[in-house]
Amino acid sequence: MTTHSTAYLDNPVLDTDSYKASHWLQYPPGTDATFFYVESRGGTYESTVFFGLQAILKSQLGRIVTHAHVDEARDFFAAHGEPFNEDGWRRIVDVHGGRLPVRIRAVPEGHVVPTHQALVTIESTDPEAYWLPSYLETLLLRLWYPVTVSTISWQARRTILHYLEKTSDDTAGQIPFKLHDFGARGVSSAESAGLGGMAHLVNFMGTDTVSGVLAARAFYGEPMAGYSIPAAEHSTITSWGREHEVDAYRNMLRRFAKPGSLVAVVSDSYDIYHAIGEHWGKTLRDDVIASGATVVIRPDSGDPVEVVHRCVSLLNDAFGSTVNAKGYRVLNHVRVIQGDGVNPGSIRAILERLSAAGYSADNLAFGMGGALLQKLTRDTQKFALKCSAARIDGEWRDVWKDPVTDQGKMSKRGRMTLVRHREYGSYRTVALPDGAVSLPADQLEHGWEEAMVTVWENGELLSDWSFADVRQRAASGR
Repeated sequence: MTTHSTAYLDNPVLDTDSYKASHWLQYPPGTDATFFYVESRGGTYESTVFFGLQAILKSQLGRIVTHAHVDEARDFFAAHGEPFNEDGWRRIVDVHGGRLPVRIRAVPEGHVVPTHQALVTIESTDPEAYWLPSYLETLLLRLWYPVTVSTISWQARRTILHYLEKTSDDTAGQIPFKLHDFGARGVSSAESAGLGGMAHLVNFMGTDTVSGVLAARAFYGEPMAGYSIPAAEHSTITSWGREHEVDAYRNMLRRFAKPGSLVAVVSDSYDIYHAIGEHWGKTLRDDVIASGATVVIRPDSGDPVEVVHRCVSLLNDAFGSTVNAKGYRVLNHVRVIQGDGVNPGSIRAILERLSAAGYSADNLAFGMGGALLQKLTRDTQKFALKCSAARIDGEWRDVWKDPVTDQGKMSKRGRMTLVRHREYGSYRTVALPDGAVSLPADQLEHGWEEAMVTVWENGELLSDWSFADVRQRAASGR
C-alpha cells in the first residue's frame, strides 16, 4: 500500500510564490538590506487581535535549510520557468547553518491593535541576503488567518459580554463558554483547523476542534486550552427511529446526565417544538430534574432568532425559571445552544430578542463553525506585507507605493516601529532612526513606550509567549 503524506511540502525554499524566485535580480544595484512590515489596512473591524505569529515561526520559519533543499528548489524552478538564486541559498546553508538571516519584531501576541498600524516588521541581517524578507512574504503573511479568526471571535465576545452585563448576575463565570467552536469540518485543512481553532481559544474555552487544542499545546505550551461536553448528533437520535425519539433522549440522560454535569441533545430531527413541549417538557421532565444535570437543547434549523426565542419560551413553560438580581429570567435545569446560522450579526440579533423578552443571556450558548473559521479571507481585514525601506549604496531609502486608483493601498514608508501610550492604550506607528533596531528611550514622547519586541533573529526564537499571557492581553482589550 502506498502512503501519501505532506512530505512534498517540507522544503522551506519552496514555501513561496513562483515569482519570488526572480526578485533577487530586480532590486537596484548596490542594495544590501530591505525592511518590510505587516499591517491590517482596515476591513470589517476597526481593531485586530494580534495572534499566531509564534506558531508560524515555530512550525515554518524554524525549519533548517539544507543543500538537499537547495538542490530540489534549483531543479524545480529550472523546470518551472523561473530563475533561482542558488548561490544565495547555498550561502544561507554554509554561512548561517541553514538558519534564515532575518530579524522579526512584533507586537506581543494578544494585544488588540487598531487597523492601519504596523504589527510586524521584517528586515534582513546579512547584506548578501537583502532579498530574503520579500521571499518570505508568502509564508509570513499567512498570519492573516489566525489574526482574523481571533478578531472575529473577540468581537463576538464583546457582543456577548454586552448582553451578559445587561442581563446576568455572573458575567465572568458565563463568558468563557458562551461561544463554542464547531468549525473543524468546515475548513480547508487540518492545519487551518489547528491555527483557527487555537485563535478562537484566545477568547473562549469551549471547542470541539481538537486540532486547535493540540496547536495551543504545541506552540504556546498550554496543556488544555479548551473543553467540551457529551453531545448528540442527528445520527445518534434518528437511528432510534421517529417512533422512539423519546427513547433516544432518555438514553442520553441515562448515559451522561449526572449531578453537576452538562449534556447537549440536538432535538430538531423532526419537530423541535413537539420535542420540547412533549418529550422534554412532559415525558422526561422529572428525569431531567432528578438527574441533577443541566440539559442543553440544541435546535439546528429554521430562523435562528425566532427558533431560539420560541425554544426558550417553551422550556420556560415546562421547567420554569428564576428571576435574577437584574430582573431577567434564568431557566431551571435546562439551557439552549444555537449552532446553526451563527455569525456575529445573528448573535447580536438573537440576544437582543431574548433580552427584550425578559430572558437572561445565561440561558443560551452559541456554536459557530464556518463563519468563525472559514467565511473569511485576507481581505476581511485587508492584510498586507509591504517593503518600506531599502539600503542602497550604504544609504537607507524610503520605499512605498501610492496608487492613484486606490488610495486605500497606499503603503507606509521608512523603517518603523510601533509605540503605545501607557495610560490610554492608543497606538502609533513611528519612524526609526537609521541603524536603530528599536526607538531609543530619549526619542520616546512622554507617556509612550515601545509596543514591539524582537521575537525572531537569525533563526532563533527570542520571545516565547504563553497562552495565558495571550489570553490576558486579549481580555484586557488593549
